[in-house]
Amino acid sequence: MGYSQELSRRMGGFQNFAISFSIICILAGGIGAYTVAFSAGGGGSIGIGWIVGSVFALLVAAAMGQIASAYPTAGGLYHWGSILGGKGWGWATAWLNLLGLLFVVASVNYGVYLLARDLILVGVLGMDPNSFTGTHLIIAVALITATQAILNYVGIKATTLLTDFSGYLIMAVSFVLIIGLIVASPVELDFSRLVTFTNNTGDVGGGTWPQTGSLFFAFILGLLHVCYTITGFDASAHTSEETRDAQRAVPRGMISAVFWSALFGWLLVAAVLLAMPDTTEGAAKGWSVFFYVLDSSLMPKALKDLLAIGIVLANYLCALAGMTSLSRMIYAFARDGGIPGASKFLRQVSPKYRTPGAAILVGAILCFILGWVAGSDANAYIILASGCAVFLYVSYIMPIGAGVLAEGKTWTKKGPFNLGVWSKPVGVLAVIGGAVLAFVGFQPPYQLVGYFLAGAIAVLIVVWFAFEKSRFPGPPLTEADVKARQAEIAKEEAAIGGAG
Repeated sequence: MGYSQELSRRMGGFQNFAISFSIICILAGGIGAYTVAFSAGGGGSIGIGWIVGSVFALLVAAAMGQIASAYPTAGGLYHWGSILGGKGWGWATAWLNLLGLLFVVASVNYGVYLLARDLILVGVLGMDPNSFTGTHLIIAVALITATQAILNYVGIKATTLLTDFSGYLIMAVSFVLIIGLIVASPVELDFSRLVTFTNNTGDVGGGTWPQTGSLFFAFILGLLHVCYTITGFDASAHTSEETRDAQRAVPRGMISAVFWSALFGWLLVAAVLLAMPDTTEGAAKGWSVFFYVLDSSLMPKALKDLLAIGIVLANYLCALAGMTSLSRMIYAFARDGGIPGASKFLRQVSPKYRTPGAAILVGAILCFILGWVAGSDANAYIILASGCAVFLYVSYIMPIGAGVLAEGKTWTKKGPFNLGVWSKPVGVLAVIGGAVLAFVGFQPPYQLVGYFLAGAIAVLIVVWFAFEKSRFPGPPLTEADVKARQAEIAKEEAAIGGAG
């Protein structure tokens, strides 16, 4: 496909699954954004909303998996968009995906701090919650982001081991938490809660959402919970060039990560709902609803403390995997000259560690800046989570939509994973579902994300037609392009020790 094997191909099928499973991390969005669903449509938004959103996410993963099987390269979405929709479409896809990945790392790292503060520093160590300020948050997030960048730079082997461990950790902590909440519930289990809709918008839900008189619209708003949680699975595609048998392993990794996250995620969010002492009081807690449930549980304190540590660690590793995905996207885009003035720098690969060090450094700095701009309180977390959902799902549906239009015309050769006659129906449903999930991400009071998206699209259109259309070469799409690109990188190949 016109690229040299500069990155080290050390990941197997499980590792490719684990990186997406780690980024999805039901212990991150499933817990951190719980109020987004419960303060919208009540229990129905949890029990039914999670299933509806998960079905859409699975359709998106299946449609992306088919394209990934045909074109398994780092920065997959950008490459797919260019091949299926033209280099302008791919260029726009790349920028929107990059913004989405920045939101992923920034939002989860905010969640790491907030969870560490409330679950460990306050819950386990008994520190005064009023002693923490916005300055503490900014400093902590900077340190967290820096350590994730260092671990990514040390090598894909180190991050692979950690994301493997993260997959097991998420499963173990989720399993114990689900069983513990159910067995040690302070109230009798009422399964009707899972299908009971209650309009918790407005002050009833702690102000998470503005008051709306439409219960259906409240349900739609609650889909942001699952939309934010089950995202980032494009990480499997971004690490294609570091995965063995990528044409089969990548689509399997994405779809498996979404399926198991959807299943265990539903069991987790349902257990929290069933173990809630009082649903009215729980809705009013807003961000703190999960802590309210955990504090009320009759589980031994030692077990609660152990679970708290596991939850915080899983969130940290979630963002670590996100940093991996982000840096590979920056590297892939820069490799094709997609970042004016910085592409040569950002495409550099460490001769020692075989990792894109410059892309990792710049990605980490941008994540911190984005978080700093968002603010220094719990509301900033929801804003960042909304941005993550909006930008990622928009970037997902762009190559999928282009694939629906190109199939049977310019796209005739598929990989081992082929949806066959279901290809176009799944693609159309994925676009519709992805658009709905993105739509809920910029509703008031988080409309700032919508303005940001509209502004980003407007800027991209202007910049493309004014500058990039004539300058940006795009990925190598023809035999001549491939030969030219291979000659261009021949010198760099020697600098990093030849093909991997």
